Amino acid sequence: MNETEQEFRPYIPADKLLPEFTLRAVLLGAVLGLLFSAVTVYLGLKAGLTVAVNIPIAIIAMAFFSGFKRKATVLELATVQTTGAAGESIAAGVIFTLPALIFLGFQLDITKIFVVALAGGCLGVFFLIPLRRYLIEHEHGVLPYPEGIACAEVIKSKDKGGSHAKAVFWGAGIGILYKLIMTVGRFWKETPVWNPKFYNGATLNCEVSPELLGVGYIIGPRIAGIMAAGGFISWMLLIPIIKFFGAAIPIEISQGGTIITKTIGEVTNYSILWSKYVRYIGAGAVVAGGVINLFKALPTIIHSFRDSIAELRGGKEAKKAISRISQDLPITFVIFGIAFAFIMILLLLSFIIHPGHLFGNFIATILIIVFGFFFATVSSRLVGEIGVSSNPTSGMTIATLMATSLIFLAVGWTGGVYTAVALMIGSVVCICASNAGNVAQALKTGYLLGCTPRKQEYGYIIGAFTSIFLVGATLIILNNAFTVKETITDPSFRIPSYTSLERVIEHEGKDYDVYGSPGTGEKFLVEKENPSHIIRQEAGIGSSKLPAPQARLMATVIDGVLNRRLPWILILMGISLTIGMELCGVSALAFAVGVYLPLSITTPIFVGGVLKWGIDKFSNRGKEAEEESGPGMLFSSGLIAGGALGGLLFAILTGFDLDKMLAVGPKLLGGLTEASWFSVVIFTILCVMLVRTATKKTNSG
Repeated sequence: MNETEQEFRPYIPADKLLPEFTLRAVLLGAVLGLLFSAVTVYLGLKAGLTVAVNIPIAIIAMAFFSGFKRKATVLELATVQTTGAAGESIAAGVIFTLPALIFLGFQLDITKIFVVALAGGCLGVFFLIPLRRYLIEHEHGVLPYPEGIACAEVIKSKDKGGSHAKAVFWGAGIGILYKLIMTVGRFWKETPVWNPKFYNGATLNCEVSPELLGVGYIIGPRIAGIMAAGGFISWMLLIPIIKFFGAAIPIEISQGGTIITKTIGEVTNYSILWSKYVRYIGAGAVVAGGVINLFKALPTIIHSFRDSIAELRGGKEAKKAISRISQDLPITFVIFGIAFAFIMILLLLSFIIHPGHLFGNFIATILIIVFGFFFATVSSRLVGEIGVSSNPTSGMTIATLMATSLIFLAVGWTGGVYTAVALMIGSVVCICASNAGNVAQALKTGYLLGCTPRKQEYGYIIGAFTSIFLVGATLIILNNAFTVKETITDPSFRIPSYTSLERVIEHEGKDYDVYGSPGTGEKFLVEKENPSHIIRQEAGIGSSKLPAPQARLMATVIDGVLNRRLPWILILMGISLTIGMELCGVSALAFAVGVYLPLSITTPIFVGGVLKWGIDKFSNRGKEAEEESGPGMLFSSGLIAGGALGGLLFAILTGFDLDKMLAVGPKLLGGLTEASWFSVVIFTILCVMLVRTATKKTNSG
């Protein structure tokens, strides 16, 4: 036990018992989980947006219970946010991966979604339970879990009141107002950009969001600086190198719904180069960083497992000796849950996805367990450093798909049904990693408040099980609702050359050849007896109404590996880059995430970290700079809460196509709303407000 762990005192002492895992808290959490899981599915497919919902759920619970005669305790509020957050994390993992079945030429049905979501959700929770003591208790003071801290501060403000509540809600009010004026009203650019003409290919940009600024302030300058360094290398070094040395190389890009060919030198939107090249370098960097981090943590993880086994052997007496705030679900429960998920996956592969290949399906299931544990560990540690919103779950999924597809390629499992098997592995791992990160964040909130981990873990399992049914149903309903079929009457029409024959189906009593292309949801159904009768079908998922960009990327990766089109040299570059930074003594995982994420995300986090460094250094605050309840930390927690709520409201408005109607900024301010300098000025004002709040206590004393 380290010094930080010895000195820690939760908000509710371990020897104090309060209502916690109550029926009303669990029911409210389950209902909110259903609501937010359905919203996440729709908005993720529609706008590519997912929003961490722990803080919004906590605030809704505070408002809901305020009308009750018996007010909710802070531990009950923690139960609500833990139970409710499960649905969002599972929905996010599902929509990032499973819609890729459509792009790979397979059917999307409720059985596949249900089993994959169930298995991934179980693994995410059960893998994290034996890791909790290491990540949450042992690493307390090392891993800040910014959104976990913010959620705890919001809940504590219910009891503390006074300046504590004022700082949190003042920050939340400013955060939500700022976010809505920027995203809905569009009074200033969300991401100001500078492309220096003297440095071709270079980009400096910054998403001027309050929640990212708050995250940067909470995690501090070191991690924020390492992340920003990774982003700086991607956008200020790698892309200019690609532009310089590859100026004459042709590249295919999508423009106006069609594929055109340009040279790299002609590309002015550098995000295209990031997507085509640097994204793969970043994925390789994340894989290497994750492996290095896992090896570093392995001794402590093994120690945690040993403690769990010792607790099991010690029986009731050993359990009594453990503090209430350190009691997890028993290791037997964990083993049973993992075994249950294993069997479910094996049955899905053997009876639905790939019948008649028991050995191959068994190997695929083993891969899921191995990759799931690895990325559950990586994800839960990453959210401790940078928060849920910046967690590169898609990067971990891409890494899983690449490794799995490479193994399949080595043993000759290529094309056809093996693309679906590879996707099933990636989908379960993605949901597992997403769930593990969210569980860790919720458990951090509970640890700060003084919750019983075992009860939180029960709540998360309940929330996961209740939301799984709705996630699958919502996905199917949306796809069917937006699917478009049209009969082509032009006699001169020919099937596009980029398509190929996928399968034969029966439609309205007749046989049709189905032509499609990986990476698209567009199909052409050609009647066998009458080839001039052609039906063009565009699946709802993948259309302009529900573009599902993450799932499209997953399909492209699988097809690229199994058909030998994936740029492995770029992935190896990323691995080498991370190893080099680790040899320099730099935290590999934080740096790798910076390489993978857009610079626009890491820049505001870096700004928040710099502000924290400056305030701690020049305000003579002494030990107060280390506390989680200082005015700057409270205000930053409010910014995260307000930014999350504002982002959620904007996503809902976008989903119902109301955002354009409310975008009055350009009408009132004209071209000023697109000026990068104006956006920087507004963000600077927000930074000044954070600094003034953070130093107010010192100045007043």
